[in-house]
This record gives sequence, C-alpha cells and structure tokens, in this order.
Amino acid sequence: MADIEAAKAAFDRFDADGDGLITADEYKRAMAEMGDPYVTGPVAEAVIAAKDANADGKLSFEEFWKSLQG
Repeated sequence: MADIEAAKAAFDRFDADGDGLITADEYKRAMAEMGDPYVTGPVAEAVIAAKDANADGKLSFEEFWKSLQG
C-alpha cells in the first residue's frame, strides 16, 4: 500500500477517537470489526510496539506510513 491516501483511510479506520494516534485498544477493536476477533490485548500491544518508533505506546500516522514502506 504505497498510496498515501489509501494509507490515511486505513489509519483513520483504526483511529476510532480521531486523535491522530492508534492505541492497542483501538487496534484490537478495529481488527474485530474487520472480522478478526482473535487479536487479544497482548497481541495488539505487540503489533503497536513493533511499529512504535518513539516508544510512546501509540502509533502515529507517520509511524504507520513508515511501517507500510517496508
């Protein structure tokens, strides 16, 4: 997904409260809504931590975009 507009739409789907950051809870909830109810809290935390460059426990759009560049 190299299209920044598509990436922004995907990011917005995860960012439930619209604050510009994806938390583990938001990630877990979005994955369940997309049909993956097996993403647990610890799994969501691990996914966020793996892409969280500044280690604040949240994923910014910049971190999300960078993770897609691959």
